[in-house]
Amino acid sequence: MNNRYSRHIILSEIGEAGQKKLAQAKVLVIGAGGLGCPILQYLVGAGIGTIGIVDFDLVELSNLQRQVLFGRSTLGINKAIAAKQRLEDLNDSIIINAYPEKLTHKNALELFKNYDIIIDGTDNFETRYLVNDACLITNKPLVFGAIYKFEGQVSVFNYQNGPSYRCLFPNFPEENSVPNCSEIGVLGVLPGIIGSMQANEVLKIILGIGEVLSGKILFYNALTLQNSTLKINRNDAIIQSVLNEKENFQSKKSDFNCEMTNETVSIKLILKKKNIQLIDVREPHETPKLEGFNVINIPLSLLELQINKIDSNKTNYLFCQSGMRSKKAVSILKKLNITNCFSIKEGILDIHKLSKDLTSLSKI
Repeated sequence: MNNRYSRHIILSEIGEAGQKKLAQAKVLVIGAGGLGCPILQYLVGAGIGTIGIVDFDLVELSNLQRQVLFGRSTLGINKAIAAKQRLEDLNDSIIINAYPEKLTHKNALELFKNYDIIIDGTDNFETRYLVNDACLITNKPLVFGAIYKFEGQVSVFNYQNGPSYRCLFPNFPEENSVPNCSEIGVLGVLPGIIGSMQANEVLKIILGIGEVLSGKILFYNALTLQNSTLKINRNDAIIQSVLNEKENFQSKKSDFNCEMTNETVSIKLILKKKNIQLIDVREPHETPKLEGFNVINIPLSLLELQINKIDSNKTNYLFCQSGMRSKKAVSILKKLNITNCFSIKEGILDIHKLSKDLTSLSKI
């Protein structure tokens, strides 16, 4: 132990006593993506005794630009499992638990009860609010991070009676109003910077050193290297409203309406349909493309100008990178009384996850 962690132990602020605290700590990381990868690497290297990894997604080629735990050999493998395999090579003296499943209201409370600190490394509001509320109910500190193009945010919520995420953002944003990385892109090194900051907050909490980033949120700009902080006040009424839902939490549905609507369909539902038209509403330069299939490109920005490309005699299925722009396009078309159009729920991501079934599309 002394040799592996010698650089920690010689720090007077840590020493052997501090390293033992790290070895006894249990930390759960939600998401093994851009933020989760650096978080996991540094916490595993630091000797956190037990680490849990929750992620239901698979490793894709586009992840490798920033998710540096993975490589070509892990393409198609569940991220939690792939991360566990790589991290065990980094440090085989700790316990790493992989949970290759989606975090939901049904499993969150049971998972959180087994850990001391929860880290949010996700990229969507639905899960952020779920994680925050489960942390409040189980009384666990939450280390939060978020990224957007060239900017990032870091904070610690629910720490020693401090504010929660809902104290900063009480209500969900309008569904699909905020794009994620797959829609607008992200600088590859940014998740590494923000994820490392999150890992640092975890170590400070466990060791009881420094000033924990509670009661404020840090904003980081990778282009200017400027930092700024915003004070966050605890809102007792909002926190109590979450705690009042404790008994109903596990049966609660998402705040987002995730049910299928007549404008939103899964690729699974169109594989056997005939007389259809596939419409890509992404910009022409965006990849990957659907090679070998009859796909029409109508960028969302030009939708109303190129409406003549839409065949009213066919059922039109629109897609983008993740389903956000295509859903907006369908909404626009509906207002123009073009009703035979549907959005593929998870966009090209959904299509490629079902790539084994794509041969059915070529026969339509």
